[in-house]
Amino acid sequence: MADKKSKKKPTLKDQISDLNNQVNDEKDKFLRLFAEFENYRKRTSKERLDLFKTASQELMTALLPISDDMDRALIEFKKTKNKDLIKGFELIYSKFYEILKSKGLTQMEVNKGDKFDAESHEAITQIKADKPKNKGKIVDVIEKGYKLGDKILRYPKVVVAN
Repeated sequence: MADKKSKKKPTLKDQISDLNNQVNDEKDKFLRLFAEFENYRKRTSKERLDLFKTASQELMTALLPISDDMDRALIEFKKTKNKDLIKGFELIYSKFYEILKSKGLTQMEVNKGDKFDAESHEAITQIKADKPKNKGKIVDVIEKGYKLGDKILRYPKVVVAN
């Protein structure tokens, strides 16, 4: 009989308390699992966006030499007298650049006389400045620079006066 008294039957209050503790433990596990899932979802979403940007970046970088060739071709076509040839090429040229622009590619604006900035320009050579006020300024733009979104794909290549 002594054994039966030591194994006292839990009271209703004790059972409710135990069940509340179990429910709180399960709630905590659920919230942690939900938070982990949200973090996973956000991380994979960001990785997917980065993958799309990288794929686009590789394609855009591969198209830049074609863009340069089209710029040179347009200059040469404008030297001819054939207006239809010029108009036809300008149509192709504008469509090509509109597609690149719609995909986020923008040309970096660099002009002769702008101040040289090592963060956004690539100096390929320096020449002696004809006037002291021209020191540190861009004398010529050899190759255009391009950005994809906020990232610079190719720095503009410039000649700087020193």
